[in-house]
Amino acid sequence: MRNIFLVIRREYLVRVKKKSFLVMTVLGPLLFGAFYGTVIWAAMSSVDTKTVQVLDESGLFGKKFKDSETLKFQFIDKSIDSAKAAFPSSDANALVYIPANVIKSPKSVRIYAAKNVSLDLKSDIENVIEKEIEDIKLAEAGITHKILEDSRVNVSSETISLSEEGEKTSSSGAATVIGGICAFLIYMSVFIYGTQVMRGITEEKTSRIVEVIISSVKPFQLMLGKIIGVALVGLTQFILWILLTTAVTSATTAIIGSQISQESVQAAKEMQHAQIPVQAAGNVENPVAEVLSAIGSLNIPLIVGCFLFYYLGGYLLYSALFGAVGAAVDNDADTQQFMLPITLPIIFSFVFAQFVLRDPDGTLAFWTSIIPFTSPIIMMVRIPFGVPAWELALSMVLLVLGFMGTTWVAARIYRVGILMYGKKVSYKELVKWIFYK
Repeated sequence: MRNIFLVIRREYLVRVKKKSFLVMTVLGPLLFGAFYGTVIWAAMSSVDTKTVQVLDESGLFGKKFKDSETLKFQFIDKSIDSAKAAFPSSDANALVYIPANVIKSPKSVRIYAAKNVSLDLKSDIENVIEKEIEDIKLAEAGITHKILEDSRVNVSSETISLSEEGEKTSSSGAATVIGGICAFLIYMSVFIYGTQVMRGITEEKTSRIVEVIISSVKPFQLMLGKIIGVALVGLTQFILWILLTTAVTSATTAIIGSQISQESVQAAKEMQHAQIPVQAAGNVENPVAEVLSAIGSLNIPLIVGCFLFYYLGGYLLYSALFGAVGAAVDNDADTQQFMLPITLPIIFSFVFAQFVLRDPDGTLAFWTSIIPFTSPIIMMVRIPFGVPAWELALSMVLLVLGFMGTTWVAARIYRVGILMYGKKVSYKELVKWIFYK
């Protein structure tokens, strides 16, 4: 055990002291926050105002096209040929031609532009014309547009979990998002840190340093120490990311929440000035409160605890196989032939996760969350939705047994391959190494 501890300590300290580790640990949450902040800013940022000329021969849309922050409409009264001839010298971005028979032939509308118009502009113009034609046809049938609008109802249901503890509010949206994020993090960590183990072993083997190391440490102890050392590095980074992300999120939520609260109060005051009933002011939605309520409906301690377990279990299971591959080859180029059987279950897990999110209690979800090679990712998708205790326990036990099995296989390959040089290894050769006495 002392030798294993020394290897773990060396692998952990060497990686933790690297500047790249410190930089990514600190900047990781900030970079993610900056990325999503930039996306939100870009989505909310103002765009250039576009000018649209409208030639309406039907005379039905004179007051229907209304100016907005992004669109400005100009109505012209001339023939279509004259309008098209004058368009290139104008400052307009598009020319909309509405023929006189638009009611009978709605597909005869034309949009002219120097370049292709955006989908948003095309959709906005079409929506205005479609709505007016619908109103005209409804009026002819004796149905006003107001009656039709009043008949439409927006149903927003609340999900409630029934258990032995009683009723508890749940959120399918929050469960889907949290489950997807956890699955993605485990998927990435297995690849990143498993590859680090493989490359570390390959480098020591090619540089012949391993010949000196195993003179005082058994091959199995060296392999296990490397696996656990790198696992602790990843665990440290995840814990720091969780803490930093929680701090950044809490600060951002407090700032945005205070701003939205002020806006809600102002909106309520405006409603009162407009003589709107006070009850309506209570209907002002608070997105931050909704998000916090959705997250609060989940069992966060259970999710975090299971995430750490399945992260370690999945990593240990696959990193043992990555380590065996690293010991069996002489350089990174030779690892490709052995990587496919290892990476396929991980890739399949991530693909299956998309279907499990749609049906977290289905047959596919059950079996893939029980099999050790797919359970780390699939079970983390299911846990936010609620998983029976016996299924969770069975999955954990099988994952531990799977890790022990892959470690045994990897150790048998490692003890032979770590000192094997200058030989192209095949799958048949690896099987022989496993059963060598």
